Amino acid sequence: MANEIILTPQGLAKLREELEELKGPERMRIAEAIREAKAHGDLKENAAYHEAKLNQSRLESRIANLQASLERAKVVERADSVAGIGLGATVTLEDLDYGDELTIELVGAFESEPGTNKISVGSPMGEAVVGKEIGDTIEVKAPGGVSKFKIISVVL
Repeated sequence: MANEIILTPQGLAKLREELEELKGPERMRIAEAIREAKAHGDLKENAAYHEAKLNQSRLESRIANLQASLERAKVVERADSVAGIGLGATVTLEDLDYGDELTIELVGAFESEPGTNKISVGSPMGEAVVGKEIGDTIEVKAPGGVSKFKIISVVL
């Protein structure tokens, strides 16, 4: 499949949940805001109406984006991953330079959220961890230089 979007089962469920929320309650909320703004009269100079229509456009765009993404989604279970650490694993690493611990979850690029430690398997950190095992030392090339980590635990 061209341009597949790799997802964990949890990522697929999250996308479906967001789509249902947008198509149901959120769409209704925006439709009500448009009706209310129309009731205020002259639409040409009605800021509330223009804002509601803009929100509707954004909503429909997001819905279309989610639907297209779900059509291209490929759910990868742990069994489909490579030997060792793979997609869906939660990995605890020790930073060998500073002694800090970092716990990451390996996800597909579409679900990655670095701020919540959901790291794409295609990122430098993800690529360094995939296929490794507990006790392995990895090097991650980043803009600030090379960092070394030791894999101390894995939850599959």
